[in-house]
Amino acid sequence: LPLCFPQKLWKMLESDQFRSIWWSEGGKCVAINKDLFKVEVLGRGVCQRVFNTRHIKSVIRQLNLYGFTKVRRDFQRSASLPEFLAEEAAASAHSQILYYYNTSFNRAHPWLLGMCKRR
Repeated sequence: LPLCFPQKLWKMLESDQFRSIWWSEGGKCVAINKDLFKVEVLGRGVCQRVFNTRHIKSVIRQLNLYGFTKVRRDFQRSASLPEFLAEEAAASAHSQILYYYNTSFNRAHPWLLGMCKRR
């Protein structure tokens, strides 16, 4: 039986094979490095493909269909110019990382995975 999207996602997160996707917030959120994910996961050949797509937008659509919500990262900005510029550079690099949350997708509670249903 083929795995559904949340099951594939869980297996990827629990595998040490992927550097572009990981658990964050103590196992409550999924973090995806967008550029690395495009190469590492979506750029695979047909035989090694995890998802039936080569587009990050399709993966994001699947996340939304299964009830994941995007988590926004807000940064406090410093008043001094050098600190502000350093924080801007860090925030720019950080913007390549997407965070998604679903109450039924929690590393500490694997039995909730069955509650992740497509809308």
